[in-house]
Amino acid sequence: MNHNDSFREFMAAHQQSLMRTAYLLAGDAHLAEDLLQSVLVKMLGRWAKLAHVASPQAYARKALVNQYISWRRRRVRTAELPSAEPPERPYSSEASTIARLTMQKALAQLPPRQRAVIVLRYYEDLTEHETAKLLNCSIGTVKSQAHHALARLRALAPEFAEMEDVKGAHR
Repeated sequence: MNHNDSFREFMAAHQQSLMRTAYLLAGDAHLAEDLLQSVLVKMLGRWAKLAHVASPQAYARKALVNQYISWRRRRVRTAELPSAEPPERPYSSEASTIARLTMQKALAQLPPRQRAVIVLRYYEDLTEHETAKLLNCSIGTVKSQAHHALARLRALAPEFAEMEDVKGAHR
């Protein structure tokens, strides 16, 4: 199997989950597509070398986080105007839609590192150790960023005040 075929297989297996991660980070479907595309283009160019990586999906997820943080730092402005509406999801109740939109709006107000920690820990269900490794920081930093982010989310969206802070939870 050549490298292009193995990359296609990787994409078929992981594109949906990577797009979800990109969307949760970017908060906008169009920006998420751009974010994922830029990461995948870089990965395709390095795919022969990535054959030795234990988990290409973890590599891609880390690249998404790094690219997202880099974009936020540079605050690149384009002529494109992102849509204020999230992508439609079939069969969702009005209450769950409102809760999802409220949480999305609150997430968008978090600093990039805190948002990345929340997405990786609670949406991607990664452990503190896995999150720390992806973000290239200590487990203590992940814990403190999650703590501060959850406190900020509670302040921004009081309806989620019952969110439990996972102090001392070592996954």
